[in-house]
Amino acid sequence: MKLRKALGLSDVFSIASGAMISSGIFILPGLAHAQAGPAVVLSYFLAGLFALTGMLSIAELATAMPRAGGDYFFITRGLGPAVGTVAGLLSWFSLSLKSAFALVGMAAFTVALIDVDIHLLAMSLCALFVGINLIGVKEAGRFQVILVAGLLISMSLFILKGLPAVNIRHFEPFAPYGLGAIFSTAGFVFVSYGGLLKVASMAEEGKNPGRVIPLGLILSLLIVSVLYTLMVFVTTGVLGSAALDHSLTPISDAAHVFMGSWGGFLLSLAAILAFVTTANAGIMAASRYLMASSRDGLLPTCIGRVSARFGTPHVALLVTGTFVALSLVLKLDVLIKAASTILILTYLLANLSIIILRESRLVNYQPRFKTPLYPWIQVMGIVGFGFLILEMGGEALLMSAFLILGGLCVFLLYGRFRAVKEYALLHLIERITARELVSGSLESELKEIVRERDEIVKDRFDQMIEEGDILDIEKSISAEQFFALSAKAMSAKLETDWMALFQALLAREKESSTVITPNLAIPHVIIEGEHNFAVLMARCREGIAFSERAPSVHIVFVLVGTRDERNLHLRALAAIAQIVQSPHFEDRWMAAKNKESLRDIVLLGERRRDDS
Repeated sequence: MKLRKALGLSDVFSIASGAMISSGIFILPGLAHAQAGPAVVLSYFLAGLFALTGMLSIAELATAMPRAGGDYFFITRGLGPAVGTVAGLLSWFSLSLKSAFALVGMAAFTVALIDVDIHLLAMSLCALFVGINLIGVKEAGRFQVILVAGLLISMSLFILKGLPAVNIRHFEPFAPYGLGAIFSTAGFVFVSYGGLLKVASMAEEGKNPGRVIPLGLILSLLIVSVLYTLMVFVTTGVLGSAALDHSLTPISDAAHVFMGSWGGFLLSLAAILAFVTTANAGIMAASRYLMASSRDGLLPTCIGRVSARFGTPHVALLVTGTFVALSLVLKLDVLIKAASTILILTYLLANLSIIILRESRLVNYQPRFKTPLYPWIQVMGIVGFGFLILEMGGEALLMSAFLILGGLCVFLLYGRFRAVKEYALLHLIERITARELVSGSLESELKEIVRERDEIVKDRFDQMIEEGDILDIEKSISAEQFFALSAKAMSAKLETDWMALFQALLAREKESSTVITPNLAIPHVIIEGEHNFAVLMARCREGIAFSERAPSVHIVFVLVGTRDERNLHLRALAAIAQIVQSPHFEDRWMAAKNKESLRDIVLLGERRRDDS
């Protein structure tokens, strides 16, 4: 059963923003300041820049493959099921820990206002958010929009009121622990930008994901990174090192200084609100990783079941909620380091996947949003993320190795016996070695994803293309030779004599040239009979010599039909005209690996479809 498409731009923006704005800003600045000093402002800014490289790659992948599981799905199709299993479980683990981190923070702030047992409160809130998500993603999305609106207003008020109260002397010395501390702290606070992955994992539930996902992600990262940097600047400038280092309520403490007790209370409420949005979005998104892994056979099938009543992955949600509840007993610093390390690894793999998918030259890899400055953005991201993990120290490296080993064990002991998925790395190796390694199943899967994403409904022209013959000719030939090949290929389907068809094609070409552009020709003839129509597509790598003016035509569509199919004939001409006008059509046609790739280029071409 499919997930419901219920998330619009405001939902995507709110899920990403709400997932980012929480403990990363309301708890971490004090702990981070103790590591980097006032330069913690730069650490937050640098973490945002690193997140930008990952976000652009995630946005491209999400628009090409809007499927539950987000980066797990992309990485599996790019690097294979072994790496995908590791990435999926790491992301699930990280987002679940981030939700647990948020629940702990929320409970801590709430206890300061109301006398209640902190662990009991955190457990109760976990159960509440699982319940909300079980009811439906639309309801959870609406809940998120309302919470994030209130949160952004509170944060903006804090900045506007706090900037005049900043004491510049609190920034001296600016980087007391050196440049290395700035980068290691950037890695430490990177968990603050984890919300971007949560949106990618829910891309399948987005309305018009080709537009909504990248726009929502870009707006969210830009607004949140600016707010983070300004809030950390204000907090550092107001409190100073003595009051800020190791504080677990830095924003509320700063608000109390320049806004009085009511300000401290307001920002404590905002912090609670932030933790609510993060916990809600985290549980919502993490469950989709389990669901996607289950769909691919890497985890038991029962985990991927979707509720017939609510259209939500109820088993995956319950498993995620249970894990989050159990994680509440872990120490705070363990939660932070584990979540940050895993997120950095995931972004690194996402950047690598973009390079593999593009260089494999898959015809049906058709993202609606493409990362600018490819491949430099991805290369900078891979190097930068690797550097961040190294700067975080041996503990982070050991934790990364342990988690990767755990993911590989799950694949080796369960997934490898049940999941056989073709992936882009095989296509790249095939291209380099010129050996047959792939069956085309990945291209077929991507084709169906694009059809669903763009809501493509097949019409009669699509049917003609799916059933039509394709000629893929290597050597240069004359138009007469080409018409003979075409007539022989089409005669059986049209139930007509091939020689008669050959003569008709020759006569039509002598009457007036069917060459449209120097590279394209569309020969079309009428034959006797009723209810008969066929299309043949052809590529000639060295060119077909139609005439002196058109000595090297590489792309040909041959249309043959009876008079009663005149309307279909005209619609086919119009469809071909629209498809061949799309950017880079000729380059993609000539680069296609085989006949099925040529067919897919036409089937997925942008054009107006006719329901009749």
